[in-house]
Amino acid sequence: MFSFKNDYSEGAHPKILDALVKNNLNQEEGYGLDRHSQNAANRIKELVGSENADVHLLSSGTQTNLIAISAMLRPHEACITASTGHIAVHEAGAIEATGHKLLAINTNDGKLTPELIEPVMVEHHFEHMVKPRLVYISNPTELGTVYTRMEIDELRQYCLSKNLLLYLDGARLGSALVVKEANLTLKDVYELTDLFFIGGTKTGALLGEALVVNNADLKEDFR
Repeated sequence: MFSFKNDYSEGAHPKILDALVKNNLNQEEGYGLDRHSQNAANRIKELVGSENADVHLLSSGTQTNLIAISAMLRPHEACITASTGHIAVHEAGAIEATGHKLLAINTNDGKLTPELIEPVMVEHHFEHMVKPRLVYISNPTELGTVYTRMEIDELRQYCLSKNLLLYLDGARLGSALVVKEANLTLKDVYELTDLFFIGGTKTGALLGEALVVNNADLKEDFR
């Protein structure tokens, strides 16, 4: 019997546990400066095709969203998300606890489009309203739908035209990348977003996510 309740009903891939036992007594630097973390970061840079990518290893998806979004936004800036988005439903108000309002958009398939975002941009035009600054998407979405490369590219072009940042929650990104119809690679995700993360917790790792920053303006002091 297989349960599809969630992706982490079990511990971790056996090879990960074997590697932990094998290297358990090796002395390493802390705070992500150990050779294993550095090797992982370098491998991710190879996969996204950029030595300039900033890679930060974090403990979980919620922590990654919290740290990334709070670092990207000024106090008066807001985050646009689908009403089904993880940050709007399943993270217990963690993002709004930082003081950043979530502007949730109803969508039948869990996906955002420029046409759905535009009314929010038109509405928030006054200095006493929060300023939309970040578009948050999940791929796959919380409804199991998958953004294609073309759909993310359309969002990217729209965001650039409106001075919006595009952030992709990749907690289950591994699943999206194997959908042939999506025509999406890790390099595509990097090039089409300001930052995104690669989920490990929900795809066989013991824990952890890798946040990958593309936008040079967001790199300073992030670590």
